[in-house]
Amino acid sequence: MAIFAPARTEGSSDPRLPATIITGFLGSGKTTLLNHILTNQQGLRTAVIVNEFSDIGIDNELIVAADADMVELSNGCICCSINNDLIEAIRRVLDLARKVDYLVVETTGLADPLPVVLTFLRAEFRNLVRLDSIVTVADAASFCIDLFDSPAARNQLLYGDVILLNKCDLVAPHEVGAVEGKIRAITEGARIVRTTRCQVSLPLILSVGLFQSDRYFADERRRADIGHAAEDHGHRHDHVAADGFASLSFRSDQAFAVHKFQNFLERLPDTVFRAKGLLWIEESDKRYIFHLVGKRFSLDESYWSGPMENKLVLIGRNLDRERLQHQLEACLTSA
Repeated sequence: MAIFAPARTEGSSDPRLPATIITGFLGSGKTTLLNHILTNQQGLRTAVIVNEFSDIGIDNELIVAADADMVELSNGCICCSINNDLIEAIRRVLDLARKVDYLVVETTGLADPLPVVLTFLRAEFRNLVRLDSIVTVADAASFCIDLFDSPAARNQLLYGDVILLNKCDLVAPHEVGAVEGKIRAITEGARIVRTTRCQVSLPLILSVGLFQSDRYFADERRRADIGHAAEDHGHRHDHVAADGFASLSFRSDQAFAVHKFQNFLERLPDTVFRAKGLLWIEESDKRYIFHLVGKRFSLDESYWSGPMENKLVLIGRNLDRERLQHQLEACLTSA
């Protein structure tokens, strides 16, 4: 949990802590949005709860100005570990000696937002926390309706109050319009905001008061969805496994040889949809922040503040983890 500042409606008489859930599929730009929030507000204190899918923490190192107070949930998506980690993290936020003004929860890209919502509607939090909105980040450049055969991924769009259609700079305007039409076919009432690198005016997404609990109980189907989520949230990764998703975590205190890692990327199978990590390349003393979505990848330079090492997470469907592990080991300078 990092203490920083987003907007809050001036003059609000509601004493409860406002909370925003940031969700969205793998690689859509959730952490980019979180950094945008944290770097563009001053004067208020925000508690941030970050969730990761893999065995090693990456996102907490990519959040600007994150400090020792960060609360990082244990492995597994929030919606699967809701009975323990998320509830305990919210309690820790509420018990802080220095009170905060806002709470942001960033889910993993494979999380179903329904059980997260259910947590905030628990009796113990109802008078202390007010769920303000669900912000869903969608990738205009990699949007594929087939991905939303996953109930969790579809629910990210279905229950979003605001949908940021991100990476619009990477596709033609008519393609952005086509993606927006596909999103409208999934959800009718959400506000859709087109963005590049999640650059959005914060009053459009924070302290907007868009969340309405009634819409989650509007019909029998949604009541059944929430009941199902409540029953299943103790089973780690059940829906993730059903959707065929898996992750591989790789860590080494040896450097990668740049040409070997380039060859690895060129041979990466289509089953790997998302990768992210911190790279140590033998030919450089810089720390490289690595992101891959589909076939696109980026490397951003930064500086090491601790030991030099490689930390990499690969996420995809039906991964051959043993083969990928061997291929990554072959990228090391000692190989």
